[in-house]
Amino acid sequence: MNKRNLGLLAAFGATVIYGFNHTIAKNVMPTYIEPFAFILLRVLGAAVLFWFLSVFFKNEKIDKKDWPRILLCSFLGMVINMLAFFKGLELSTPINSSVLITVVPILVFSFSVIILKEKVSSIKIIGIVAGFIGALILIFYSPRTGYNAPNIPLGNLLFVLNSSTYGLYLIFVKPLVEKYNIITLFRWLFLFGFLMNFPITINDFSNVDWSNLPLYDAILPMVYVVVGTTFFTYLLNAYALSTLKASTVSSFVYLQPIVGIIYALTTDSDTLTLINTIGMLLIFLGVYLVTKKIETNI
Repeated sequence: MNKRNLGLLAAFGATVIYGFNHTIAKNVMPTYIEPFAFILLRVLGAAVLFWFLSVFFKNEKIDKKDWPRILLCSFLGMVINMLAFFKGLELSTPINSSVLITVVPILVFSFSVIILKEKVSSIKIIGIVAGFIGALILIFYSPRTGYNAPNIPLGNLLFVLNSSTYGLYLIFVKPLVEKYNIITLFRWLFLFGFLMNFPITINDFSNVDWSNLPLYDAILPMVYVVVGTTFFTYLLNAYALSTLKASTVSSFVYLQPIVGIIYALTTDSDTLTLINTIGMLLIFLGVYLVTKKIETNI
């Protein structure tokens, strides 16, 4: 199998892992672990794994001028982003989370226009508006509560915060990814993420009854989130980026809600409503228009 096909397989594998994560993580909270405790477990586990892996790679020295950017990226991508997502997942539903994650390309483009002064066409403006209308529909017109979802609108709003901070993270981390080995970069990002999350999450983490957690309902899902969703997806996406264009890798985000919705429905963890469908279609339209290449020579 050539490198391109391996890259496509890696990107697809990361997408499938992410898609399953919406339901798997949801079913563990808050019965066995609170969202904030889950975040501390996630960043601690990922930090340990990346630091262990870094032993087998050449040590890279970080330039002093890059430390503020690394701290900012860790705060955006490993603190606010993760806290908002897991708290939102506790309050809302797996389908809403898997759909709202697709607004990331819209937000990345919007931030690029504001921060990087990228040009914007009328088609892309329509896409931004359509995407945000879809997100607003899911926030304000979804049912207030549902099975294991005590506050769906607030949870959906936190998903938008999660996507917003992740979009900013992608913009600010890009120069670092191009400059440093991915293992070196992630070991520092997750270490700082652990240190920043610690004072916020340690109380919930201490309240987990670790000695009495059931294997199949709690321990294995937690391992999946830490090892699969956090560690392997970063490695798979990094490999995919080394063999494919960034636009090709990012396009796999469109498969995530499909995987997430199918898995949630087949496991009876969520239901698909008309509001879900309308909001989802508007978001998909927005993403398509924002990422659509207007000129054929681009």
